[in-house]
Amino acid sequence: MFENIIKNIQKKSLKERFLLVMGILLFLAYLVLGLIFIFWKSFPIAMLPKYRMAFGVVLIVYSFIRLFRVYNANNE
Repeated sequence: MFENIIKNIQKKSLKERFLLVMGILLFLAYLVLGLIFIFWKSFPIAMLPKYRMAFGVVLIVYSFIRLFRVYNANNE
């Protein structure tokens, strides 16, 4: 399975590989940002905890949507 993924990545152009790496980095950035919103108790932005939690969950869901789109683009 991993061999097929590596072969597929190696067949891509430099631009496509760069966009793949950027997509993965943005997935990680949104995921970490969502986790920061949820778990950082003394957050510098004044928000009610329920809104902070909701925004964190929205960011995490959006990060997985981005990961799904990167995965689908990688299979083509």
